[in-house]
Amino acid sequence: MPEGHSVHRIARQFERNIVGRTVTASSPQGRFVEGAAVLDGREALEARAVAKQMFLRFDGDVWLRVHLGMYGAWDFSGDVSVDATIASSNGRMGQTNQRGTVVDEAIMDAAGENSLSSIGAPRRARVRMSEQTTGLDEQIEWPPPPVGAVRLRLLTDTTCADLRGPTACALQTSDEVQATIDKLGPDPLVDDVAEGEERFTATVKKKPTSIGLLLMDQSVVSGIGNVYRAELLFRARQNPHTPGRDVPEEVVRELWRDWARLLPIGVETGQMMTMDDLDPEAYRRAMAHRDDRHWVYHRAGLPCRVCGTTVLMEEAAGRKLYWCPRCQA
Repeated sequence: MPEGHSVHRIARQFERNIVGRTVTASSPQGRFVEGAAVLDGREALEARAVAKQMFLRFDGDVWLRVHLGMYGAWDFSGDVSVDATIASSNGRMGQTNQRGTVVDEAIMDAAGENSLSSIGAPRRARVRMSEQTTGLDEQIEWPPPPVGAVRLRLLTDTTCADLRGPTACALQTSDEVQATIDKLGPDPLVDDVAEGEERFTATVKKKPTSIGLLLMDQSVVSGIGNVYRAELLFRARQNPHTPGRDVPEEVVRELWRDWARLLPIGVETGQMMTMDDLDPEAYRRAMAHRDDRHWVYHRAGLPCRVCGTTVLMEEAAGRKLYWCPRCQA
């Protein structure tokens, strides 16, 4: 499932390529025909990401709410200006890791993904955006034929955005959007960070539910999914089974502050990089191989990177939970 950093990156792509333009909307799949008819011919005015949900505002107080869920994805094609957050002074695009080391070159991981995009100018391309932003394919035909079951197509003169497989795709008014957002926990990239910390801490400290489940509850905190949940708990050396109300307050606050650190890194790099203090070569290896980016996630049966104890994996509310029984005792 796409986690919070992916949704923020997708919103940036809409800001760069769709917002400020009038769209032609259609539903090639046929499941959003009425909604597409409402959007057709309207100007996109704003893209907003909150938690794992994205909201697109169109003229006439019409909002599109999209939740990608487990399998949803946006495909951008045409003249696409790919988001790259940090540009060095010589005009080359780079990204900064936790130690501040700038890496200018693109890094292709084992899945063929350009982990650090060096693209800084519009080009004819197809860009898939879901859990990860995958590679670029040359695009010749315009507009491109729909690929798969496209729920919604938003087309400008130069850019096409195709939505496939979302959990939610609905039109809302501004009041309905606000009501949806009001049900969500704080998002470090949306809410005041200090206020978010107080709200998160107060909520967790009164809950008997385990902290491992609370971090996945979008009404408690926004954007955390399976990867970030496992990594945040390990970094805090916190047992995932401890009831929220029994977790020391300073640990609860550090979980929020760590999330506020990791989320921007994920947005900037496009990767859920959760290992700190890597030298440039180790950072490059981690960005090139997904299994080297995390402390415990997806490492069931392997030795803990810190103590050597076998990392465990168990089912928790239908999702896989990874943790070290010694470091997180």
